[in-house]
Amino acid sequence: MRILYLDCFSGISGDMTLGALVDAGADRSYIEEELSKIKLEPYSMEWKRVIKRGISALKLDVLLDPEHPPKHHRHYSEIVQVIQQAGFNERVTALSLAIFEKIAFAEAKIHGISVEKVHFHEVGAIDSIVDVIGVALAIDSLQIEKIYASPVPLGSGTIHIDHGIYPVPAPATLEMMRGVPIASTNYSLEMTTPTGAGIIAGIVDEFSKSYPPMIVDSIGYGAGTRDLPKQPNVLRVVIGKTDPYIGKWQMTHEHLQHEHGHSHVHEDHHHHHHGHDHAHSHSHDHEHGHGHAHNHSHEHDHGHGHDHSHSHEHDHGHEHAHGHSHEHRHDDEHDHNHSHEHDHGHEHAHGHSHEHRHDHEHDHDHAHGHSHNH
Repeated sequence: MRILYLDCFSGISGDMTLGALVDAGADRSYIEEELSKIKLEPYSMEWKRVIKRGISALKLDVLLDPEHPPKHHRHYSEIVQVIQQAGFNERVTALSLAIFEKIAFAEAKIHGISVEKVHFHEVGAIDSIVDVIGVALAIDSLQIEKIYASPVPLGSGTIHIDHGIYPVPAPATLEMMRGVPIASTNYSLEMTTPTGAGIIAGIVDEFSKSYPPMIVDSIGYGAGTRDLPKQPNVLRVVIGKTDPYIGKWQMTHEHLQHEHGHSHVHEDHHHHHHGHDHAHSHSHDHEHGHGHAHNHSHEHDHGHGHDHSHSHEHDHGHEHAHGHSHEHRHDDEHDHNHSHEHDHGHEHAHGHSHEHRHDHEHDHDHAHGHSHNH
């Protein structure tokens, strides 16, 4: 599942969100082409790379056509109609409407009117409409299936809007934060706009102080307009995918480190001082690709010394299909299982399966009741 995390450490606005999503890989051409379906006053979109306190971020500006004065006041019902009639796909339409619906219900609550009578001021302007629908298109472009967000800093102080001087956060912004975790900030300014609050309240599925478990695919930074004195005024977005086995990856990694950290010393604890002096000297130097003469001369001097110097210096990684099967038919029933459980994943199909567990499960416990009737 593809997921999106909105890291709102400097707040959130519509233009910051759209800039960050495009910076993270959303298809800008698709977004601009689809936005042209909006039948409102003309505008253009300007994208530029800016530096915010050391972080390169994408800044979006929606520029109005000077020949066509902007319309600042639009009823919610008019915006809904524009979105529904534009011919966007079902997902884009649903996301766009969800964001505007949250803003409309908050405005209705604050002004004490019905939703049908709500008219937007700043949010009804063409730039806010482009931001909201653009965010929906970007999410669709990135094929996001679930959206997470961090707690949201709102800011403090006052702001000048059409109704006059209002406290920060603006009443509608704060209304949309019902049920949403907010974060404190020392800045006396607006850090989250009504459009940003609509995005958070309208389309975020889950909130998390830290990143959700995921495999990160891309990261984007969207710039705000103003500069903050002590931190970059950017929204960071992180796009990734969840993996049902993600919890097992660390264990597997550690396991592999453990397995391959042996440097293949193979201290063949063959302290079988049985005096057989079988001089098996299998020195298996396995330089691989050498034909394995393995003279196993089994000299059985029966001095009972079991020298077994198995130095096994396997260069692993060669699929040793040696097939020599070491059958040692000594009639002694040594049962030399040589199961050597070499669990290195190298497919040592040595016939004797060289699986080097080094316990050399020599089932015979070297009791050797062998009569050695050679």
